[in-house]
Amino acid sequence: MGSMVSSVAGGIGLFLLGMILMTDGLKVLAGDSLRRVLARFAGGPVSAMLSGASATAVVQSSHATTLATIGFVSAGLLSFQQAVGVILGANLGTTSTGWLVSLLGLKLSVGKIAMPLIGVGALARLVARGKLAHAGLALCGFGVIFVGLDLLQGGMEQVATRFDPTRLPDDSLGGRLLLVLIGIAMTVIMQSSSAAVAATLTALSSGAINLDQAAAMVIGQNVGTSLTAALAAIGASVPAKRTALAHILFNVCTGIVAFTVLPLLAHGVEAATQWFGSADDAIALAAFHSAFNVLGIGIFLPLTGPFARLIEGLIRDKPGKLARHLDNSVANLPGVAVEAARRALAEIAGQVVARIRLALLGACRFDALSRDMAEWSDALTRTRAFIARVGRLENSQEEYRQHVSNLHATDHLDRLLAVLKEPAALKAMSGDERLAPFLKLAQEAATLAAWLGDASRKADAASLAAASRGLADLRRAVRPRIMEQTASGEYASEHALELLEGMHWLDRLAYHIWRIGHHLSGAAAAGEAEHVADAAPGA
Repeated sequence: MGSMVSSVAGGIGLFLLGMILMTDGLKVLAGDSLRRVLARFAGGPVSAMLSGASATAVVQSSHATTLATIGFVSAGLLSFQQAVGVILGANLGTTSTGWLVSLLGLKLSVGKIAMPLIGVGALARLVARGKLAHAGLALCGFGVIFVGLDLLQGGMEQVATRFDPTRLPDDSLGGRLLLVLIGIAMTVIMQSSSAAVAATLTALSSGAINLDQAAAMVIGQNVGTSLTAALAAIGASVPAKRTALAHILFNVCTGIVAFTVLPLLAHGVEAATQWFGSADDAIALAAFHSAFNVLGIGIFLPLTGPFARLIEGLIRDKPGKLARHLDNSVANLPGVAVEAARRALAEIAGQVVARIRLALLGACRFDALSRDMAEWSDALTRTRAFIARVGRLENSQEEYRQHVSNLHATDHLDRLLAVLKEPAALKAMSGDERLAPFLKLAQEAATLAAWLGDASRKADAASLAAASRGLADLRRAVRPRIMEQTASGEYASEHALELLEGMHWLDRLAYHIWRIGHHLSGAAAAGEAEHVADAAPGA
């Protein structure tokens, strides 16, 4: 008895470990490709669904696809309606694990070559660097999966000799419902529907359960992922909560439909697999798992728009809260996190610059900006904390440069807020006519930076640079004349100092607006050289 329990438990544990290792390796290898495929091909509902299914099948993790989707919605790369299509596809893609187990793990003697795979993979992970190291990790995980399946199969064969399937609930409504609940419990305990399905497949292959019982358990295992999604959504951002709710509603509704037609669907799939020349119940179960997910997609896909609007109505966005979409779980996907951070910074900068422009035009007082300062500072603090969580960027130089640019933009935005808090400079804005040209150039810079309010844009920052440099050149030209006029008695020294301070203050204002725009426009990320020494305030 103890040997049977240890074999089953150890087999499940090794399978889970192998899935974690393989998924981690594949996620890094396909990370940039995953982002590009989802963002580029998730257009209409059908293409979004196919993108989600393909991405999940490649990385062997619907969780990774779902996290990426949350990040894309947060970053504005996908609409929520497109995200719903990706989620539907991810549920289909995750059934690929069942096919992997039924076609390879239970049919071929992969366990015999698993040890060399683990050895080669581990060696590559330790010795190699970059993508080769992560390929080694994935290979190692692949080998561990089949070692776990071999051990699990041995344990299930012992279960089959000690356990009579007829002791499980009979083929009645209550019996099938109890088996569904057992399947849900398996997923919750193992925290992986893939591992639960693999255990069910091996039990079926070993004769411990029959196809009807296994089919009911697989429905429960599919629904069980909803509880994991619900727990992950607690305290998460609005896009994460909406994504989790879409995942839950799809799985629960699909489970109800599959349960309603369970006997008909299970025997129909079994007959279809036999017609294709396979009498293997494990393959029939993998086909059943895919079939009822396809059935669910067939129901939901035409209703993607209304379904997305329903969820958006149930979980409403919080208007006006800056950086509200930055979710810590997205920070685990560096490429997505970089773009999400860029857009959050652009959103904050857009509000700040818009209010600065109104103040420069005289529509409001600069000291009135203090009411919004706390919100801007809080949003910037949360964005800075999010950026600090971004992992290493190994797959894309462009993303690495944008990450560096985000850090620059954060610093300049922090300095811009500090400039706005200077009371002595505000006093210099009292209306000296000599400041009029400086005010005009500062107004021009704030107007040219209005595109920052649309966080999805990457506009040209060259005009911003010209405005800032023009103001700096004007300050350098005027400053010596003011000094000479003060020395000749034309200006009182106190008034001259206030005038110089006002000029310098406006110069810094325009300079930081330019640098924020430069770094968030994509110019710096594209590798443009930085020639800022001649335009920096105080130069």
